[in-house]
Amino acid sequence: MRPDFDPLDDPPWAMQLVVRAEKADPPAHGAVCAAAAAAVVRLLTDPRATEPDGEWRASVHAWESRRIRKVTRRARGVRWPEAQALPGVTARHAGAQVRAFPPGPVSDVPPELAKLQVAGLDLAEAGEPAPPPEPPYAAIALNPDVTMTTGKAAAQCGHAAQLLLRQGKRRHVAAWLEAGARVHLTRDVPWRACVKEARGRDRVAVRDGGFTEVPPGTMTAIAWIVR
Repeated sequence: MRPDFDPLDDPPWAMQLVVRAEKADPPAHGAVCAAAAAAVVRLLTDPRATEPDGEWRASVHAWESRRIRKVTRRARGVRWPEAQALPGVTARHAGAQVRAFPPGPVSDVPPELAKLQVAGLDLAEAGEPAPPPEPPYAAIALNPDVTMTTGKAAAQCGHAAQLLLRQGKRRHVAAWLEAGARVHLTRDVPWRACVKEARGRDRVAVRDGGFTEVPPGTMTAIAWIVR
């Protein structure tokens, strides 16, 4: 048996995230990260995932009982409308579009998604994005000492938003969702300050499983709700 074998993660499941990345007008790195986080939250709070008879409820529960893997893919041209035609939820942020799909076994991805490229999504930044005009919103900070592609960073932001949704204080989460589940990728808060404050219930931290790009246990992102 493999030393890293986890019976609760066999077979592995993942949520697929697809980023629209046209050659002529690609989105910015930070905008994709924020859109990915919003897409994850919107799927997890969609009635199809929360209602007792919701068509996604069983798959979401099965996935959250395992490692919460996310796989980021890119689509352009005709591949984007093909992905849009599949069941899922699309979030838009500052010119970026990301669609989240109900989780399932990594060995059973719809062919329209399986043919989309996973590795190599690395987009340029477009400066510090402006926060929403007023709270509440989720702020996510990425570890500046860890090098990640846009695809990896988007998945980490998705993890952070999911943990915040599930572990944040109920009244704060409810207010955030009521305001539209807005997300802001922040760089104006020092990382050390984020880590220091992440020990409280008001903040969540993502420690990566180490399957791609970074060593296992690396703290990649911290999220909190700005009120």
